[in-house]
Amino acid sequence: MSEKYQQMAENILISIGGKDNVANATHCMTRLRLNLKDASIVNEAEIKQINGILGVAQSGGQFQIIIGQTVPRVYEAFMQQAGLQEETLGSISSDKKEKLTFKSAGNKILDGLAGSLTPLIPVLVAASMFKMAVALLGPSMLGILAEGSDLFTLLTFVGDAGFYFFPIMIGYTASRKFGVTPVLGMFLGGILIHPVLIQLATEGVNFTVFGIPANTQNYTSTVIPIILSVWIMSYIEGFLKKMIPATLATIFVPTLTIVIMLPISLIVLGPIGFIVGEYISRFLLSLDSLGGFLAVAVIAALWQFLVMTGMHLLMITTMITVFAQSGQESVVSPAAVVASMCVAGMSLGAFLRIRNKEEKALAFSFLIASFIGGVTEPALYGLGVRYKKPFIGLIVGGFVGGLYAGITGVTMYSLIPVASFISMTGFFGGTNANTINGLIACGLGFVVTAIVTYGLGVTSKEKVKI
Repeated sequence: MSEKYQQMAENILISIGGKDNVANATHCMTRLRLNLKDASIVNEAEIKQINGILGVAQSGGQFQIIIGQTVPRVYEAFMQQAGLQEETLGSISSDKKEKLTFKSAGNKILDGLAGSLTPLIPVLVAASMFKMAVALLGPSMLGILAEGSDLFTLLTFVGDAGFYFFPIMIGYTASRKFGVTPVLGMFLGGILIHPVLIQLATEGVNFTVFGIPANTQNYTSTVIPIILSVWIMSYIEGFLKKMIPATLATIFVPTLTIVIMLPISLIVLGPIGFIVGEYISRFLLSLDSLGGFLAVAVIAALWQFLVMTGMHLLMITTMITVFAQSGQESVVSPAAVVASMCVAGMSLGAFLRIRNKEEKALAFSFLIASFIGGVTEPALYGLGVRYKKPFIGLIVGGFVGGLYAGITGVTMYSLIPVASFISMTGFFGGTNANTINGLIACGLGFVVTAIVTYGLGVTSKEKVKI
């Protein structure tokens, strides 16, 4: 492994108070996400001075270190130096008990959602690309693939599989997060989407679990029921491990865990989670009727500030639920894509205006990182935070592009959780007009942001460290 990443990991560990202060560690596409036992001892100023660190943020009970596209390598080095194994992360607990408040409860919820859903991003990207290929190449657009052909069928069921089997995949990721034996979480997820249970739900047949009536539902493509179930299962399995002697634990702990979870999941948590997911989906899909086209414009204008604080993950979590259950979304997703293109526009405007060769090269690298690599943080911190004025261009461009998307009713048909140009393929799947208007909205955001950024100028005496 590169000495550079080893040094970064070592410096990070020192600045956060050492490996003994780490309760949990994971990463997304650009950030090292840490759950710390005592966040008060962290030296944020020292972390920001580490070469390669773009910034820090605290959100959802996590201390987040913004690194960029190289975060997987830093994470690997960090895990080695901290002496942590990924398989045991979920069971590592903090010695410092946090007082339960609305804020702390909210942070724990966000942390649980993030830990359960962030690892699914590669699956979402891959599945969405297959669904996009069907929409683009199928009879509704280019007509290259005939409906019912082998390739059309293959691409269709592969794309659908990424969402259909959510309960099993989340059963694994949530188990890792909450400290449950991962295969038990997957087993419980498989139970929720077993064909017999789906048939019972479809036919509306009365069904009981150990004699207790159950309201059967189709849990395929759902998110919340399995997360709630695995969370509760973490307490049940933990209790059984303490109570059952080691000589009998191998047989009785997993068996009794599932026996206890069956009525809890199928009678209580499953239906509750299904209803909550339905209401979340309906609320997000109704935002256009509540706030009109202005809702898209405002979200697009402010989206990147949510990214900087890490709060965008809550919206992405909600969008995952919506796409899994509805297959489309027309408020937050178009706004997020427009906002992502605006970051590239901000980088272009700064590149054209800056005269210093070194700073100009940095601005161009930010353009490539955002438009092609899908990483916006380098530009947000390297241009926005440093020069301040480019943020005005970002807001104006996002508002204009989002306003057009809102007025024309642009809809996203695939959730592609990357901020590169590839995210625009989510506009495929509906009418040709939807695709064209989506691309126009992104183009408007890009151009307007670039023009405003260029016009306002880019000046600063500060030195930036990337």
